[in-house]
Amino acid sequence: MLAKRTSKNQLTLPKPVADQFPGTEYFDVRVERGQIVLRPVRIDELDQVRAKLDTLGIRSRDVADAVAWARAPKR
Repeated sequence: MLAKRTSKNQLTLPKPVADQFPGTEYFDVRVERGQIVLRPVRIDELDQVRAKLDTLGIRSRDVADAVAWARAPKR
């Protein structure tokens, strides 16, 4: 099966694939050994992560700063 990337970087999952994940709205997306891997994620899992980050006092800006730091060229 093929999925075409649009000009807005969107993919539509082929129906036979999407049908295997009824009710799933979100997928964790990562690259492993040069392949795109999708993992279905339930919203309550995301809520648990958000709650944990909130408990730790980690805000969106903290995450953005950490990502920027990790991507910065090493000196």
